[in-house]
Amino acid sequence: MLRTLFAVAVEQEVLQHVPRVKLLKVERPEFDFLTFEEAERLVAAAPPEWRTMMQVALHTGLQRGELIALQWDAVDLVAGRLLVKRNVWRGHFGTPKGGRSREVPPNAVALQALKAHRHLHGAFVFCDATGAYLKNDTCRNAMLRASKRAGLRPIGWHTLRHSFASHLVARGVPLKAVQELLGHATIEMTMRYAHLSPDVKKDAVRALEGHTGGTWRGTGENPQ
Repeated sequence: MLRTLFAVAVEQEVLQHVPRVKLLKVERPEFDFLTFEEAERLVAAAPPEWRTMMQVALHTGLQRGELIALQWDAVDLVAGRLLVKRNVWRGHFGTPKGGRSREVPPNAVALQALKAHRHLHGAFVFCDATGAYLKNDTCRNAMLRASKRAGLRPIGWHTLRHSFASHLVARGVPLKAVQELLGHATIEMTMRYAHLSPDVKKDAVRALEGHTGGTWRGTGENPQ
């Protein structure tokens, strides 16, 4: 961000050259996510008009802006496909996270919720009574009310995205697949969830055992 600002300053002749920016080493910020039981409580406590949006968030990992911008032309209820190709930020529509579209196959829970939610109010999947897309404050307040009603701590929509990724990793889904589903540009962004799969290294080593029964079957080289 600083480099970009400096580059603009050079273009506008405020600076003569772009200063070198040294990246600072900082600790990775902690993130909050719901347990499986907490996620069920949240959905159960949500008003009917918000329940589907929360279920889709928990089972697809879409960001709030991607959920708000989601339109029916990106959802195929017959084939079971969901294309994330729009995002909205402060009223401006653009591309989703990472600058490119991605496909997130909805599971049975999300697909059934979307089928039951199908409406004729307009192009947006989640909208108000007039068919207009939902505003950030409206979504934020709805989540706070639902979490309070469920007896949970105050959470935001991004907590549901973290929950989606955390639940996948906890169930043994490879981080590379999680990265693609979330639309992360690099695997480093997805590595924050790695600690939720404590057996991943152990399972990786066990994969070498195969059908050898633990006996070394190399090419004649010393295994040591």
